[in-house]
Amino acid sequence: MAKTAVSKKTAAKKTATKKAATKKAVTKKAAAKKAVGVVRTSGEPEKTAAASAVPPVEKAAVPAQPAVPPQSSAGAQPAVPAQQTTAPAPPASPTEPPVSAQPSVPAQPLAATTESATPAQPAADTQPATGIQSAFSPAVDGGDRERLLAGMHHEPHAVLGAHPVAEGVVFRAFRPFALGVTVVAGSLRAELHDDGEGFFSGLLPLRDVPEAYRLLITYEGNTQETEDAYRFLPAVGELDLHLVNEGRHEELWQALGARPMTHQGVTGTRFTVWAPNARGVRLAGTFNYWDGTGYPMRALGSSGVWELFVPEIGEGELYKFEITRPDGTRTLRADPLARRTEVPPNTSSVVHTSHYEWGDEEWMTRRAEVPAHEAAFSVYEVHLPSWRPGLTYRQLAEQLPAYVRDLGFTHVELLPIAEHPFGGSWGYQVTGFYAPTARLGDPDDFKYLVDSLHRAGIGVLMDWVPAHFPRDDWALAEFDGRPLYEHQDPARAAHPDWGTLEFDYGRREVRNFLVANALFWCEEYHIDGLRVDAVASMLYLDYSREPGQWTPNEHGGRENLDAVSFLQEMNATVYRRVPGVVTIAEESTAWDGVTRATHHVGPGGFGGLGFGLKWNMGWMHDSLGYMTKEPVHRKHHHNEMTFSMVYAYSENYVLPISHDEVVHGKRSLVSKMPGDWWQQRANHRAYLGFMWAHPGKQLLFMGQEFAQGAEWSEAHGPDWWLLDPAYGAEADHRGVRDLVRDLNAVYRDTPALWQRDTDPSGFSWITGDAAEDNVLAFLRLDADGTPLLAVSNFSPVIRRDYRLGVPDDVPAWREVLNTDAASYGGSDVTTPHPVKSEPTPWHARGASVRITLPPLATVWLRPA
Repeated sequence: MAKTAVSKKTAAKKTATKKAATKKAVTKKAAAKKAVGVVRTSGEPEKTAAASAVPPVEKAAVPAQPAVPPQSSAGAQPAVPAQQTTAPAPPASPTEPPVSAQPSVPAQPLAATTESATPAQPAADTQPATGIQSAFSPAVDGGDRERLLAGMHHEPHAVLGAHPVAEGVVFRAFRPFALGVTVVAGSLRAELHDDGEGFFSGLLPLRDVPEAYRLLITYEGNTQETEDAYRFLPAVGELDLHLVNEGRHEELWQALGARPMTHQGVTGTRFTVWAPNARGVRLAGTFNYWDGTGYPMRALGSSGVWELFVPEIGEGELYKFEITRPDGTRTLRADPLARRTEVPPNTSSVVHTSHYEWGDEEWMTRRAEVPAHEAAFSVYEVHLPSWRPGLTYRQLAEQLPAYVRDLGFTHVELLPIAEHPFGGSWGYQVTGFYAPTARLGDPDDFKYLVDSLHRAGIGVLMDWVPAHFPRDDWALAEFDGRPLYEHQDPARAAHPDWGTLEFDYGRREVRNFLVANALFWCEEYHIDGLRVDAVASMLYLDYSREPGQWTPNEHGGRENLDAVSFLQEMNATVYRRVPGVVTIAEESTAWDGVTRATHHVGPGGFGGLGFGLKWNMGWMHDSLGYMTKEPVHRKHHHNEMTFSMVYAYSENYVLPISHDEVVHGKRSLVSKMPGDWWQQRANHRAYLGFMWAHPGKQLLFMGQEFAQGAEWSEAHGPDWWLLDPAYGAEADHRGVRDLVRDLNAVYRDTPALWQRDTDPSGFSWITGDAAEDNVLAFLRLDADGTPLLAVSNFSPVIRRDYRLGVPDDVPAWREVLNTDAASYGGSDVTTPHPVKSEPTPWHARGASVRITLPPLATVWLRPA
């Protein structure tokens, strides 16, 4: 009898193998024939269980990653138990599938299995036996099967996993390349039937779905035991989905992306992505050998969010989303909310959890004590990858804070740190908005750098780029097959200057993505301020566009009303949630109210944009235009140095000498200056002295603090060799750096230079019309009225006994800074002794002083 059963079973297996090889697509009818329903005779549960018993399988060690041989053919072989330790199963009908198609039940003792193996026979599909309550096929039906294979299923969890039915509990698994799948739950050990093409199913006579069960998956040469990803409830809450749908999730990074977690008592990673136009989304990564076929994600209602909790995978796994577009084609995309990425040019997202413990409590507590526009605010702008090429975040943390603190800057501003594929963009073409670039280390390494700067008393600003993004086909562009993050109108979407795409600020989910991103950097990375890039390109519909290339707004104007609303929302949200943070606009036009509160409506009918500070591009352009002229011609351009005071208090300004001014043929700051090398350095020093005394905050790009002669290049960074004592002209460059250190020291100790930067009463001209002399003189005053007198002589001649009007309540003045000092590389025309005021009215003042003005220099004097 046993021999006959074995031969019949062998024949049946050969038949099944042949059928699987010749016809992969299994119809619902065929699946029903292969999977015989539970035969449950009234009053005989034990007999039925024994008849269907499956021999126990030895538990295999679970490998770190599934061993999925790419060469295996899905569903080509029937499921085979890992071991055969009992008598063979009952004979199968020559015309029907083998009895392994019957539902498997908890393993019984060997003797019981042997004794009861013979009596039970499979029931025929067309002629149910007496006492059968129902005949049910557990296999995935044809429609679901096709959608799962095509990557177009919206509810894989409704098909796969364990589900109660009238006849018991049906188990289904979709494991391409697997040779067999066994359900393991406590003492239950049930092999599922191989339905072909990677589908496995079985019906077990259980009253309830087991609270926990595992899958034992056999591959060629390997066995893996794992949780079933399709037994879990959604790992993202209803409130999260509601806020995502409303575009108001201020912690979006907690709801979307990859998040390691414990869910229903099981550790794993929850993956979520917003792709409302997708016909299906699957997950691909190192954990499934980049084959997402068996990892379909589910759509959560109408939110456009797709979710999958994958048990037993965690940090360090690489992944992407395989999205089926509306036209049926597929695209493999990086996670828009990835917290970590591969090092470019690789483009995968990386599962990440931060373990960093911050040590900057003191800094975070006191940073909100004084608003940025009323505080000392001197910024050193840095491109991290090239500041010291080759250093990591942690190595930079050992050098950058010490260097910046030594020079006396209050803040550093980092060129965009978010991940970007092309280094030559300097970070301004972002693809990973929620991940610091992996070029220099992991996210916790970047936190260590920020923490180190804070503990050194230095604030950290970051360039942030919400204006546009690149067209890379693995990133945001047409993310789910249609314009999603970019505007629907191609003319609106295409950025005319950079070949990139502009965000659709009118779409609430896109605005949410960006607003939450601003908060993310401030809250997760303790960033103290965001310098928002290219604001002008966002504000105007006709920016860099010719007539006919743009469409007016609903009022017939050129303002991008969606962008205005977005910037207002971003600023209001950041200031509400993160006290002490400042937002800074790089805005190059005369837009009214950039730094005005959002609820204060201006003459143009718009509320303010809500920024804390704005780059003064007009001052930069005009003053550099003046400085590049030969001194003999400067008198004809004197207004370029004074015009900025006409509008100095219309906004809260930063005076930027940024990276943009020292690249692309514009020359470095010292190389812009006319004259020989001595005169170039003297002009450079005089200009910095004028800049630090002018109302507004200061920003200086790296390399300019020591008068680097060459333009900046991201390939090699600053020319540090100029400060090598072995270099013959080292003293010239060290002198300029020493001046910057002293400028910052006096600046920080003199509230008159920063306390009333945005208050007109904090500034007063002494002489702004001495064009023939190339001289400018003015007073800065602090909240108590204590003055500082700043005088600049932009001619290469010494002006002795130069009379200047001064307040008559200051009896004497002393020189606190002179850019012509010998220690800075100047001619050392200084005034070492106090200068007494004389009762001689001058410049509409009741008193005056006579001082010697050094050539091409700026002098600061304070009451003696």
